Amino acid sequence: MTRFLLASASSGRLRTLRNAGVEPEVEVSGVDEDAITAATPAELVRELAHAKAVTVAGRQRGELLVLGCDSLLELDGCALGKPASAEEAIARWKSMRGRTAVLHTGHTLIEVVDSAVGRVLDRVASTEVRFADPSDAEVEAYVGTGEPLRVAGAFTIDGFGGWFVEAVAGDHHNVVGLSLPLLRRMLLDFGYAVTDLPAQPT
Repeated sequence: MTRFLLASASSGRLRTLRNAGVEPEVEVSGVDEDAITAATPAELVRELAHAKAVTVAGRQRGELLVLGCDSLLELDGCALGKPASAEEAIARWKSMRGRTAVLHTGHTLIEVVDSAVGRVLDRVASTEVRFADPSDAEVEAYVGTGEPLRVAGAFTIDGFGGWFVEAVAGDHHNVVGLSLPLLRRMLLDFGYAVTDLPAQPT
């Protein structure tokens, strides 16, 4: 069994892995995300995921796999992370309701061998999200739950926000923040199978 560490504080990513039968270790990177820039939202999530994974991998000893992820919603060419306030979340929802945006998630998988960073894979998964057209009252009630302030794009698909997601084109797990099919392909590129990862206790 291969040690597997998720370099993310996201409860959604952890839940996705656990629901798929995997029990990872978890360590938060502490990377200053505001210090990282890129030309496009897709490139930015790639850079952020890479920075998180490299930072956490550099602290490890022994042999293991480290996965770093980061997600952003792209609307009108702009990258939207977590809103800074309830007012910002309300304004954002009013601008994106009834429209389609793209949720990008960067994935970086690192193999740590003999306590040193070895092979590194960077990939991005992108999923189109079509939003419903909630009323002002519905938007304010949703933001009042606090959920939009905790997630990239100010919405979830697996929580209260699911009421307002009309459709997705692409991997729906990616909207939660981690594409299982993409991770499987990355593992295969390194010569690992999903069954090599630590399973949840039965």
